Amino acid sequence: MLKFKLPSVYTILFLLIVLIAALTWVVPAGQYDMANNELLGKLVPVSGSYHQVESSPQGIKAVLLAPIKGFYDPSTNQARAIDVALFVLIIGGFFGVVNQTKSIDSAIGQITVKLQGREIWLIPTLMGLFALGGTLIGMAEETLPFYTLVIPVMIAAGYDSITGVAVVMIGAGIGALGSTINPFATIIASNAAEVSFTDGLALRIVILILAWLLCVVYVMKYAKKVKNNPELSLVADQKVADEKYFLHTSTASQDKSLSLQQKLVLTILLLTFVAMVIGVSYYDWWMAEISALFIAATLVVGVVARMKEQLLTSSFVEGAKELLGVAFIITLARGLVVVMDEGNITHTFLYYAESFLSDLSPIVFINTIYWVESFLSLLIPSSSGLAVLSMPVLAPLADFSNVPRELVVTAYQAASGLPNLVTPTSAIVMGGLAMGRVSYSTWLRFILPLLAMIVLLVMAMLSVGVILS
Repeated sequence: MLKFKLPSVYTILFLLIVLIAALTWVVPAGQYDMANNELLGKLVPVSGSYHQVESSPQGIKAVLLAPIKGFYDPSTNQARAIDVALFVLIIGGFFGVVNQTKSIDSAIGQITVKLQGREIWLIPTLMGLFALGGTLIGMAEETLPFYTLVIPVMIAAGYDSITGVAVVMIGAGIGALGSTINPFATIIASNAAEVSFTDGLALRIVILILAWLLCVVYVMKYAKKVKNNPELSLVADQKVADEKYFLHTSTASQDKSLSLQQKLVLTILLLTFVAMVIGVSYYDWWMAEISALFIAATLVVGVVARMKEQLLTSSFVEGAKELLGVAFIITLARGLVVVMDEGNITHTFLYYAESFLSDLSPIVFINTIYWVESFLSLLIPSSSGLAVLSMPVLAPLADFSNVPRELVVTAYQAASGLPNLVTPTSAIVMGGLAMGRVSYSTWLRFILPLLAMIVLLVMAMLSVGVILS
């Protein structure tokens, strides 16, 4: 029996760019009037102001330029995805240097020995920490360095690479889906909807807890199955290759204590991640500052490990090469959005959504909002971008259906978390899968049953929210 296999991530993203370009020849071009929102400090659409504009179909030239424009805007030299792509390469270089010290390998060996029989509890613990980052600060791009740490630990514990990817991606993704005070999503959406971000907070907390529990049980069940029967792993055919790629620890090294040098390197590693979280949370750091942090950490590790200059630089370059494909994936995903925006069809899809939502009963309205936002989130993977674009248009419609606006924010919030779990237009999803060496088709086989359960849970909670309002 022939086994269906999706093409590579690169081909999927390029085909999506072609599809979006083709749609610009069919879907009418249109725009909303934009007005400055002083509270957000951004231009937002004016509800009811949609009008058609001159068509701007995207041809072969636009398709071929999409990956370039995914990096930066040639007309203004403004960064698009180049900062995130460069950050990924620097992360690869940093871990290339750290791996030369064998510190992570030795630490994995020690963890495996000490947690013998209790490794499964790493899953809820780590997923809880990532969910906390997702719900508080909308952790997304910041999760990329953690794949390099978590996947080897999961493989050494007897699980597989999918388990490692799931712990990071689903953990942070479910936190973003159930965001409580995430300033990049919840607060922006609430301000755009003209409600306080504390309105609807209780329901979002309930969704967060229930969805986290559901995901933890799902991942733990899969992990136990893989450990008991490795042949049942969805990536069983690459087990040996993954162990060779992610693990460098010999059996003998598991019995050795960490050297003072290795302990210092691990301390630097820990402090670097703590500094990253603090910088993002309190000092408005983004890719440039975080990249500089990891460059500084690389130099400190080199000094502590007494590396010669040639070994330090070659290790950094080799590590960056390992993640070069991830950087390309991120820019391809951004290029897809560029084609849609330059074809002037983004606002048209929003207008279709606005027209579709009129004259619906409260429960039908709020669940339809959820599905509309879910669709829009596939086209606009940025949670803040989706909030600024959709909330000023969709939130006022709630008034006509007797639905509190904060429920629209909650529906948006639950929908905007979906791209972090499955959408091929998300650099976070495609980048994480590439770092875990998991194909997109394999990830779909793993995530789709869980995704269906999450969607049903959210719809049930939104319906309860309408009934109790």
